[in-house]
Amino acid sequence: MSLIIRKGKQEDIPAVHQLVMELAAYEKAPDQVTNTIEQMIEDGFGASPVYGLLVAELENKIVGIAFYFTKYSTWRGKGLFLEDLVVTESYRKSGIGKKLFDAVIAEAKKMKAKTMHWQVLDWNTPAIEFYKKYNCTFEGEWIDCKLSSNQITAI
Repeated sequence: MSLIIRKGKQEDIPAVHQLVMELAAYEKAPDQVTNTIEQMIEDGFGASPVYGLLVAELENKIVGIAFYFTKYSTWRGKGLFLEDLVVTESYRKSGIGKKLFDAVIAEAKKMKAKTMHWQVLDWNTPAIEFYKKYNCTFEGEWIDCKLSSNQITAI
């Protein structure tokens, strides 16, 4: 197995989008994905990229992804937010997720991030157990808030 963890490229996005859809199905929310391949290309590789992408490639096939972006805290300063870490189901528990996560941590170190954040669904026991191995902090006092595009438009 010759696994390569590398920066994502524009031509990777169709395969990346497939993994996003696989994650949405796993999280029982495939109908909530509204992002398109074209939008992902523009947002990640256009004039003002808003995310970073790492891919896990095995025998010329993308089997894992990690999306991240820079966040900012007025209290702490620059941080990295890991939006999604996905390994296709048939390759889970093979160490690919760890290699991707370690590569994201390396990106946080490279950018001199003061913090690294991510979210995990409270029912996703395999992911929670994975993150526990990193001795991370699970915060329970913060409530996520959001407005949808429809809500933003209506205001």
